[in-house]
Amino acid sequence: MTQQVPSTEPELAGVRNFRDVGGLPTVDGRRVAYGRLFRSGHLAHATPSDAAFLASLGLHTIFDFRNAADQRLEGADVELPGVRNVNLPLTDPADGAEFWKMVRDGNLDELRELLADGQAANRMIASYRTIIKERTAEHRQVLHALAEDSVPALMHCAAGKDRAGLSVAVTLLAIGVEREAIVADYLESNAAHRRYKVHRSSSASSAYTPEVMELLSPLFDARAEYLAAAFGTIEETWGGVDAYLEQALGATPEIRERLRARFLD
Repeated sequence: MTQQVPSTEPELAGVRNFRDVGGLPTVDGRRVAYGRLFRSGHLAHATPSDAAFLASLGLHTIFDFRNAADQRLEGADVELPGVRNVNLPLTDPADGAEFWKMVRDGNLDELRELLADGQAANRMIASYRTIIKERTAEHRQVLHALAEDSVPALMHCAAGKDRAGLSVAVTLLAIGVEREAIVADYLESNAAHRRYKVHRSSSASSAYTPEVMELLSPLFDARAEYLAAAFGTIEETWGGVDAYLEQALGATPEIRERLRARFLD
């Protein structure tokens, strides 16, 4: 099959962090086909032209990993004709609600107490570990849906970085993409035009000071150490990727072969 490489990345006005995951190399020398798996931030603010572009992709399924609190804050995804929307929250609807309210509303002393001295990065690492260990049912559902009929697919959360990033990473592990390529794709979320916009409720002069932005930075960064923590959790808990995929996610060799047939050139 001839690989179709997009000439330019689309400029979407209301959707951040959108990209095609195509082109990534597998350990057996193949490549992820373009037009099969996409990732992005939420679609709630998609403009009509954004929606028209997304509709042109021929999507079968959109996986939305946001929770109820995210959806209240940002809104529901734009409806695309003929596309199935599947909501699989990867965090409890109440988990972190007060924390994120503090991030948006809190004063500098509160932020220092909660986020300084590596606490913010440690919170992200703990979250990645928890999602891998405790959200196996959701990732199992995703992989089985993709093996069955859900391609082309788009995966997103709020920023398209953490929950979607882990779900994309799990999918890429299942089809045999090289670990270094998975990390490189994940880190692309750090590009300035892709980053989630931090909305601080305060209008005070301290709302966006360099210190505040430094305290918040670990929450909005894609860091290799976060994904490494997820991979480490797989090794520590199941002894390796193959055992994790088969025992935790039900991705048998047959399922994985069906996934490779759908995603690889």
